[in-house]
Amino acid sequence: MTEAAAVYPPLDQRPLKNTICLFDVDETLTPARRAVSPQMLQILSRLRHKCAIGSVGGSDFAKQQEQLGTPALPVIALFDFCFAENGLTAYRMGVPLASQSFVGWLGEERYKELVNFCLRWLSECDIPVKRGTFVEFRNGMVNISPIGRNASLDERIAFNIYDKEHKVREKFVAALREKFSHFGLTFSIGGQISFDAFPTGWDKTYCLKHVAAEKNISGVDYTTVHFFGDNTQKGGNDYEIAEDPRTVGHAVKNPEDTMRQLEELFGV
Repeated sequence: MTEAAAVYPPLDQRPLKNTICLFDVDETLTPARRAVSPQMLQILSRLRHKCAIGSVGGSDFAKQQEQLGTPALPVIALFDFCFAENGLTAYRMGVPLASQSFVGWLGEERYKELVNFCLRWLSECDIPVKRGTFVEFRNGMVNISPIGRNASLDERIAFNIYDKEHKVREKFVAALREKFSHFGLTFSIGGQISFDAFPTGWDKTYCLKHVAAEKNISGVDYTTVHFFGDNTQKGGNDYEIAEDPRTVGHAVKNPEDTMRQLEELFGV
């Protein structure tokens, strides 16, 4: 942890100054909805001495802090860039950047129509367990969970196994795409229990706007952008950014695999 608190070179003075590594959170840096390990923090700290690093999560900023931050170090001190809600809420070197609003873009009436449809669909969805917080409003998107975000860790794991067999989220997303094809929304499955709905183009590639803008701030042009994520398959919430021509995508299986790949690529 001492190393994680070290002073890092300015962005334009790092050995690989034109390289940035971006990381998904759940099952890439941490187990799903759990805290980051000391080993991961140490590897990220060593990597940060070589190049810029950033976190890119679909969840809100509070959840990034909960999983990646520590009582001694907030998450904005552990990464050069923190992109919550795919970058719609963003921090650069601890300073907040301009944000966007999902409801402001979609409009209140259309938002209510979307949420009402989701609640009706959920009321008719017969799955083994239901808990609470089925629709979670976020600044840049809405997160929808058939089991509910209040499910325990064991219940999340059980639902994920059930969902792989019965395709609950896949069927829900198909119904939404058919019903709201004229809304200009993207529905993206991620994590163990939920999926996100957001304006098309507001997927994780949105954060690349902030990455490109660095050239006008510090003069650093990130010509190599590595992205590491566990949901890089088509339909997964890491797919668009992993396949984007501006990035080099790396599919990982879990945090241990992320650390292994970082050691192989960067010798950290």
